[in-house]
Amino acid sequence: MSRLSVVETGTMRAAGEVLRSQIAQRIAANPIGVCAVEQQLAILQVCHAQTCGKCVPCRIGLGQLAKMLEDVLDNRATMETLQMIRFTAENIRASADCAIGFEAANMVLSGLEGFEEDYLSHVQRHRCSGSFEQPIPCVTLCPAHVDVPGYIALAGAGRADDAIRLIRKDNPFPTACALICEHPCEKRCRRRMIDDAVNIRALKRYVVDNASADSVPTPACGPSTGRRIAVVGSGPSGLTAAYFLQLMGHQCTVFEEKKHLGGMLRYGIPNYRFPRERLQQDIDAILSTGIEVRTQTRIGTEEMKRLRAEYDAIYIAIGAQTGKKLRLEGEDSGNVVSAVDMLREIGDDNYPDFTGKDIIVVGGGNVAMDCARTAVRCHAASVKVVYRRRAEDMTAQKEEIVSALSEGVEMVTLNAPVRIEADADGNACALWVQPQVIGQVKNGRPAPRNANKPEERMACDMILVAVGQDIVSAPFVDFGIPASRGRIVAEGNRSVMDGIFAGGECVLGPATVIRSIEGGKVAAANIDEYLGYQHPVTCEVDIPEPLLNDKVASGRVNLRETEACARKTNFDGVELPMTEEEALREASRCLRCDHHGCAILRGGRQELW
Repeated sequence: MSRLSVVETGTMRAAGEVLRSQIAQRIAANPIGVCAVEQQLAILQVCHAQTCGKCVPCRIGLGQLAKMLEDVLDNRATMETLQMIRFTAENIRASADCAIGFEAANMVLSGLEGFEEDYLSHVQRHRCSGSFEQPIPCVTLCPAHVDVPGYIALAGAGRADDAIRLIRKDNPFPTACALICEHPCEKRCRRRMIDDAVNIRALKRYVVDNASADSVPTPACGPSTGRRIAVVGSGPSGLTAAYFLQLMGHQCTVFEEKKHLGGMLRYGIPNYRFPRERLQQDIDAILSTGIEVRTQTRIGTEEMKRLRAEYDAIYIAIGAQTGKKLRLEGEDSGNVVSAVDMLREIGDDNYPDFTGKDIIVVGGGNVAMDCARTAVRCHAASVKVVYRRRAEDMTAQKEEIVSALSEGVEMVTLNAPVRIEADADGNACALWVQPQVIGQVKNGRPAPRNANKPEERMACDMILVAVGQDIVSAPFVDFGIPASRGRIVAEGNRSVMDGIFAGGECVLGPATVIRSIEGGKVAAANIDEYLGYQHPVTCEVDIPEPLLNDKVASGRVNLRETEACARKTNFDGVELPMTEEEALREASRCLRCDHHGCAILRGGRQELW
C-alpha cells in the first residue's frame, strides 16, 4: 500500500483532532448511570464509520475491537478477552496511518484503565454497573435533586414566580443557591456535547431577581399532626429541615445561639458575595410557614435533656463554625485571627479597620478568598494569600481566585508556613515560610515538598488563618451522642439516637450550601417517617413543553461583575444579574433532557422525593 500524500495526511490529522474533541465532549457529558463499556462501544463504532478504509488497522482492527466490546456487554467475554482487547488496541495505536485510528485505540486503552471496574463487573459477575435508566444529569448531580430543566423552562417562559415554587419543592433557599451555589449540576450537562454547559446558576439568579423569594407565597402547611420538633441550628440544613417538617404538619422550633438566623450563610459569607437582604428574603419565606424561633439560645448537655423530654424529635444541625489552627510556633501571638471569627463578627456588622496594614491570609479555599477580598475592602495596604501548593491546586472556585487577583490580592504560592514571629509587644510581625517544590500526585492533587531553599520572612501586621473549620460537638457527646474526630456519627437515615437526628456539616464536615440543604431535606423525610407518617411534598406547576427547534452551537451567557476598581471600596454585591434578553437566550440552550433521552418520567416529571 502506498504512503498517504501530504494532503491526505493533513486531512486525516484534522479529522482526528475533530474526533478527539468530539470524544472528549461526549465523555465530559456522559450521563450518570450510563454503562461506561456501552458508551465506549458507541464511540468506537462512530470512529470505525469515519475511517477512510485505506489501512488495515482501522478498517479491520477497529471492527474487531467493536466485536470484542460487544462480547463484554453480552457477558460472553473472559479475562483473556480483555487481554486481547488491550493487545489489539496497542497494535492499532502503533500502526494506524491516521489520527482517527490512533485516537480510537487510545480511547479504548484509557477506558480499560479508567473503567476497569465496569469491565470486570461484566466479565466476572455478568452484571452491568450502569442503571436501567438514564437519570437527568443536572438533577442527579444536584444534591437536593431540584428539577433543573423544569425551572429553566419556566424562566424561559417568563414565569419567575412558578420557577421559585418549583425550586422550593426541593430547596427552600432559591436565592442563596442563585448567588453562591457551586453549581455541581453543570458538570455533566449534556449541552457540552454541542458547546458548553447551560449556565444554570445564572438562570436561577434571573428567576430570584425577577420574583423575590419573600414575595412568592410558600405552600400551605398540611393539617397539624400535633407533633413538635426541635431544630438545633439555623443554618441551611436546620432551616431546610424545619421548612419541610412544617409543611408536613409538624410544629418546629428552631434554636439559634447567635442573634440572627442563617448560620454560615450569614456568618461565613461576606455581603459582597451574598447581600444580607437577599438572605433575609429566603429566611422570611421559610418562617412564613409558622416556624417558631428562639435566638441567642445555646444548647448544651442540660438543654438537650430538656428538649428530649419536651419534643417528639430533635434535629441537630449545628454546622462547622470554629476555625482550625495552624499548629505553628507563635500562633498564639496577637493579631493572629481565625478567618471564621472575623467573618462571624462581620455577620453582626462589626467590620474591622485594616487601614494601612499589611495582611497575610493563610489558606487556599473559598474562605481564604473571602478573607482576602474582605481585607481589601477594609482598606488594607496590601493583602497576600500564602498557600503551600500551586494556584491551580487551590480548592477555591476559579472565579473567586480571578476576582481576588483583579482586586489586588497577591497569591504567594508554593510556600508553606513554618512559624510566626512576634514583636516585643507579643503581636505577630512576620510569617516565616519554607519554599516548596511540587511533586507526585497524591489523592488527586500534586503534593508539595520542601525545596532546597532557605526559609523566607514575610513581614505583616496581621495574619488571618483560613485552613479549615471544626465542629463543636463536645456538649452533644457529653449527652451521649456518638462522634468521631469531632463529627457526629449518624446512620444512613441521619439517626444518632432514638428520636434524635443530625445532618449538615456537623455530620459531613465543612460542606457546600447545597449539600447542607440536601441533609436537611433528607432528615425531614426521615423524621416524618420516624413519627409514623409519609407526607408527600408536591408542587402543582405546569411545565412548558419543550420546543422542537434545532439546537445549534451557541455561546454560553456568563454573568459579569462590577469593575474591580469600583467594587473593592465597598461591600455591595459585585455580581451583575442577567438581562431578560440574556436569560431567554440561555434558557433556549437547554436540551430538555427531562423529555429527550433521559429519565424515567412519572406524570410528566421525574420523581424527586
